[in-house]
Amino acid sequence: MAWKMDGKSKIGEGIGAAVGLRAFGMAARALAALALIAPGMAAAAPPRIVTDIAPVHGLVALVAEGAGSPDLLIDQQASPHGYSMRPSEARMLERADVVIHVGGGLAPWMERAVERLAADAHILELIDVPATVRHDFRTAGLFGEESGEHADGHDGDGGHGHEDGHGHGKEESHGHDDHGHGHEDEDQHGHEDGHGHGKEEAHGHDDHGHEREDEHGHGHEDGHGHDEEDDHGHGHDHAGGVDPHAWLDIENGIVWLDAIAGALAEADPENADLYRSNAKAGQARLTALADEIDGRLRPHRNTPYVVFHDAYQYFERRYGLAALGAISLHDAASPGPARLASVRDGIARHGVSCVFSEPQFSGGLIDAVTRGRAVRTAVIDPLGAELPLGPRFYDDLLQEISIAVAGCLGGA
Repeated sequence: MAWKMDGKSKIGEGIGAAVGLRAFGMAARALAALALIAPGMAAAAPPRIVTDIAPVHGLVALVAEGAGSPDLLIDQQASPHGYSMRPSEARMLERADVVIHVGGGLAPWMERAVERLAADAHILELIDVPATVRHDFRTAGLFGEESGEHADGHDGDGGHGHEDGHGHGKEESHGHDDHGHGHEDEDQHGHEDGHGHGKEEAHGHDDHGHEREDEHGHGHEDGHGHDEEDDHGHGHDHAGGVDPHAWLDIENGIVWLDAIAGALAEADPENADLYRSNAKAGQARLTALADEIDGRLRPHRNTPYVVFHDAYQYFERRYGLAALGAISLHDAASPGPARLASVRDGIARHGVSCVFSEPQFSGGLIDAVTRGRAVRTAVIDPLGAELPLGPRFYDDLLQEISIAVAGCLGGA
């Protein structure tokens, strides 16, 4: 009996030891797995970054590459001026750790939305970054008529300011240092009254959203639209205001990469070195691209042309181009008969052989100002609505515009 009991005891001890070893092994494996998972759990997630338009998204994607990817708030096919956010986009702002946008009245509704929905996020308004080149809105149908200067508004040397590789600083902006100084005192964010486009209104003038063109029956096709300064009562008078299309000056893109890297590094110190390294590499790439574009456009500096709406002066001034005028003062209103007549007369007097349209508009207004004349047309788009998003977007946008401009001005 004792033997049996001893045997049972020994058997029980063996079973207990086996169970103990198994439990120990399971615990060890669990600890090992936890050790593998713990570093990932301990590492901070990359910041949630929200950008306004595709060109800004491209610059931020370049800087953030390898750490994360930004979200795009404004649909790539839509105009920022009168955009109406969807609920999902409002939630995107609410969750944002960093918001990077052009500012300066490009999307007046967005500044209010950011204040309301993303008050705790890091906010970077690129138009306010020191050394950003800024120009005032132009108001005349033919640009040279505003100041009596030649239609291209340049002193003949193109004013590139590339000597230091970047051409930074407002003072170097083609001799136009009067554009944008002291813009803090000129209601830099207060273009709401000038545009009148709260996100609830939109006025049916979405320059990249086909469905909005006809909401109020304005249309852009027949050349008989209402006069933008008088008939709508929108008050689209930008005299003295800063033109926010500043991303079309490649030197601003170069300046902004540093500012973007700084904002991301502040929000995500663990990846600060990566952000700054990406920005430095991007600056070198854009500097080379600036020289390439300059070589492409240099032969066409004295060739006058007309654009559909006045969004390109930063690009024009950077490369010394001879833009004669714009059919529409901006994308938020149709040109009136007086403006169309002025542009049509200018095309005839200056021998314009190229007019640029944009992909979201029909050719009705182009026909209205070129009828009876042998004029080439080409499509350019300041927002790159058809380009793929990503770290190369900004390069691709400026490259595409420069190729189209050189081709049309050169007779291709």
